[in-house]
Formats: sequence, structure tokens, C-alpha cells
Amino acid sequence: MCSSARAANTARSFEGEPTTWHDGFARYDLVMDDQTLVIASFRPPPGEGFAVGAPVKGQHRCVVVAPRTPAPGNPWSWRGCYWDHEPQTEIELLHRGYHVAYISADASLKPDATWDAWYRFLTEDHRLSTRPAFIGMSRGGEYAYTWAVRHPDAVASIYADNPGGNDEMLAGLVALARHDVPLLHVCGSLDPILCQFSNAIEGIYQQLGGRISVMIKDGAGHHPHSLRDAKPIADWIEANATPRTASAPDFVGPSARQTAFYGVRADAVYYPTEGRFIACRGPWFTGEYDRYTFNVAGIDGAITVILPMTQAPGRPWVFRAGYPDGRDAIDLALLARGFAIVTGPVSFNSDKLKQQDWDATYAHLIAHGFSKMPVLQGTSRGAGEVLAWAVANPGKLSAIYVENPVYQSAMSTRPPLDDLAMLTRANVALVQVSGGLDPSFHENAGAADERYRAAGGKSALIVNESESHDLSIEAHVPEILSKILATSSHAFRE
Repeated sequence: MCSSARAANTARSFEGEPTTWHDGFARYDLVMDDQTLVIASFRPPPGEGFAVGAPVKGQHRCVVVAPRTPAPGNPWSWRGCYWDHEPQTEIELLHRGYHVAYISADASLKPDATWDAWYRFLTEDHRLSTRPAFIGMSRGGEYAYTWAVRHPDAVASIYADNPGGNDEMLAGLVALARHDVPLLHVCGSLDPILCQFSNAIEGIYQQLGGRISVMIKDGAGHHPHSLRDAKPIADWIEANATPRTASAPDFVGPSARQTAFYGVRADAVYYPTEGRFIACRGPWFTGEYDRYTFNVAGIDGAITVILPMTQAPGRPWVFRAGYPDGRDAIDLALLARGFAIVTGPVSFNSDKLKQQDWDATYAHLIAHGFSKMPVLQGTSRGAGEVLAWAVANPGKLSAIYVENPVYQSAMSTRPPLDDLAMLTRANVALVQVSGGLDPSFHENAGAADERYRAAGGKSALIVNESESHDLSIEAHVPEILSKILATSSHAFRE
């Protein structure tokens, strides 16, 4: 790198006589005029210590703490509110080369033009990164989100601790997801705000395909914020300092939208420094998969493909009816085994699924190297649709897996159960899971199993006797997975 390039990437020092903050880091105090937005150095009054006092009317107090050696790219964190409250994450980041910054914020000093001016001062005048990591506790979490949804391209990540919220930030989550801004929430299991805002943010963001990881401290309320040992939080912030870069696969085309897919099940982990269990869930803890949504000329409706981290030999895949989410245990288990998950297209211009669109999707994927013998998957009426496609294409699949099936189909004019013989002749395996109390059980899953066996087919029926149509399959995942793999032409060993 030439000397001029190095100079351009070097953070410009701050004016004024610094004081010291935790662990002897240099702290620079400044003040902003609310009308002119001019920022000048400021000498804090005696007795403030590491904290910061309230500003006089018409001004904002501002603070920057500098690391001893800035990390490459000059990363920084932005405290949304409550300066010096539980500062252990910022202290850890300072040791890693981050600057940390703050501008006055309270119930009356909310994100506005002063925050924008503060951002420009740090990024343009002092060459800090254009994508800070936000740290927001309680109201600070609300304010971090409020500024971030207005500037989604100017945020590296958001760590929100028992965050508050408002309508604007909830509505703006779609912008953060589209810019792939990762989120981390640390909350107390007894805090009412958890249900009011954190859970709402998590559900919305996960459905949008955004990356949100959550740590729920068992038995904790709104306080204490953060973790006593903030290293896990700092690790997450540092890992998300730069945007993800990945080349899209050739089969998705240039206009594909990439999002994240991951499980939402929490694992309870004991943290000795906290003296409690913390329920951890989301991509930071479970890993994540790339999900692509795209269109193909001549196919009416979008196709969604979730790719495994490492594709299994032969590039096996699941062709399913219905959009999967992070609660689909079989999808997650098959992804872990190297299967891709593909959602068949749904026409926006018709009242039914179109077989020709599914045929064209199949042809498009196998032309790009996917296996010619996928596993079909569907739940409830989706089971009827995949069975109808299977009956029309008996030589193009290896197995069918369905949950609480209702074998009715808009894709076909014939009842799918009337044509099972051609599937048995093609050696297609049928794996069904159903609740014994499901009112549709006998005429669907039960009848299909009986007819399939009578025709000489390979059928496996797992019945949860005490459950109805709202089915829990977690206890049966190993059994279901083994049957799918054993009966699929792509069965393989670990």
C-alpha cells in the first residue's frame, strides 16, 4: 500500500486535552451546538469521573474514547444511550482497536439531525469506519434502531440489550434485513420488554431472512444489562465488522435476493461468569444457510433455494410445497446432511399451483447439476400437491416425506390417492408422520399407508397418538431422517 493510501486510512486524531477512561484509554470530550451543529472540544467539569453529565440546553455532550492502536478500517461502536452504564463491551472493544463514541441521548434528546452530524464528524472529519456497531441498552436499543432504520447502509451491526421500541423501528426492520445488518439481543427472561419488543423484533427479522441471534438470561429482569464477561458480545461485534461477501451460484441468475436461513431452537448454556443458564439461539450459535429467491423466465412464481454449507455427493435436494422456516426440524436435519431445500413456485396469476411451473423448476435445477431424483416434501394440503406432482413424474423422485397429509390437490384433476400404483412400480418410498387425533388421519395418512403397502410399495407411517393436526415431530427426527435416507436413492453414511 502506498503512503498516501495509508494516510487516507488512518484515523485523524481528536483535538483537545484528553482525560482517561477505563483502563487508561484516552477520552475526548466535545460539545455540539444544536442549531449550527458545530462541534468543539470541551473540558468536562470536575467530579464526572468516567460518566458524562447532562448537556446545557441547546447543546449535546459528545464523547470519543480512542484505542491505543486503531484496528484496520478504524471500526467504532456507538452507544445509543446511558454512557458508562455497564461499559464492559466497549472496554473490550477498545483493547481490540475500536474507537467508542457517544452523543447525549435521553427521553427528550432523541435521534435527529444532531446524530447525523455526529456521524459525519466521526466518519468524514476523523476517518472512522462508515459502518459503526451500535450498542444500545433499554431506551438506547430503541434509539439505536431508530437511527439505523433511517440509515441502513451505514450500520455494521446492532447489539441491543433489553431494547425498548417504537413503531418506526419495527416498520423499518425490512430495510435492515435488506442491507443484511446482523442483530444481537441480550435479554432477561423476566423482563416484560422481552415480549413487547425483543420477541417481536426477532420474529419479524427472522421471517424477513435477516440474521438475529438472541441470548436470554434465565431469571434476569431488565437489569443487570450486558454480560459480566463481555467477550462473547465483543466477539460477535468484531466478527460482523465487515459485510458478508459471497458469489451467488449460477442457477439463481443476476436478480436473486439472498437472505439467511437458520434454526430458531434455543440451547441452554451455563455461563459461569453469569452464574446462570442462558438460552442461545440464532445464526451466531447454530450456523446459517444461504437462501436465494429468484425468478426463471417462463416460470410463473418465484423459486426459493436454501443451500447446505457443504453439498452432499450427487447434490441431493428436497422439492417441497410451502415456505420453510426455522422450526422445520427435518429441513434443518437434511441441510446438515448436505441436501438443498427447494420451494416450488406458486403462481401469482392463478388460484392453483401449476404442474408446468414445477416441471420447469425441476428441469432448471437438474440442468445446473442437481440430482435427478429429489425427495418431495409437504405438510397438510401441501402433501397433496407434492403427491400429485409425484404421480405425474414417478421416475423423477426417490422418496416422499409428508406431515399430517391431506391428499387433495389443485395441481391435478384426479385424487392423488387413486394413482399410487405407479409410484410403487417406480420404487418411490412414502414416509408419513401424523397425529393420531388428527381428524383427517384415517382417510389420508392411514388410507395412503394401507394402499401403498397393498400395492407392494415401501411405506413408513409414524403416528403421534396423542397429537392432532398441530404436530410436534422433534422426538422422531432421527427415525424420520433415517427412513428418508435409507429409502432415498441418495442414502449415504456420515
